[in-house]
Amino acid sequence: MFRKTSAHFRRLTKKIFRFARTERGATAVEFALIAPPFLATLLAIFEVMIFLFGQMALQNAANQAARYFLTGQAQNGNWTASDIVTRVCPAAIFNCTKMFVVVQNASSCSGASTAAPSMYNASGSLLTQPSYTYAPGAPCDVMGVQLVDPWPVVPGPLGFDVGLIQNGTLEMMGVSAFRVEPYSG
Repeated sequence: MFRKTSAHFRRLTKKIFRFARTERGATAVEFALIAPPFLATLLAIFEVMIFLFGQMALQNAANQAARYFLTGQAQNGNWTASDIVTRVCPAAIFNCTKMFVVVQNASSCSGASTAAPSMYNASGSLLTQPSYTYAPGAPCDVMGVQLVDPWPVVPGPLGFDVGLIQNGTLEMMGVSAFRVEPYSG
């Protein structure tokens, strides 16, 4: 009986060592272990890259909107907030119907508000343009222009997110503060 048990144990030990030495399928196992974190990291990199590209495009649009006020074009043309958004919105990457502009006067460039305006009311619905300040200003006024857009965010597979997400969107904002040139009105 001990001989049979001993022989069985030796055969089992040989099979275990032979299994440990074999390399067939090792690549597939290694790939299965590495693939999920690698793909999650790759998706996170792409999401951040697209977000930063959108942020750059929105800041450029805010600078363009500021130029309209800086030179007096918006004031002389009696442009509304929706006119400004229509002229500067990079429609290729933004939903221009949800973008809004905040234009306000300040006592100095350092006093211009750069705080992010709330995009949602207490019930969680998106606010509209008329609820925001739109004061185009006059020659030599110090002003601040903010373009705000609800940027859609897709949560990553490992819970990655780029900030405070409300209703599946992240508030993206472009800001410009300047002194209006002495234009003729």
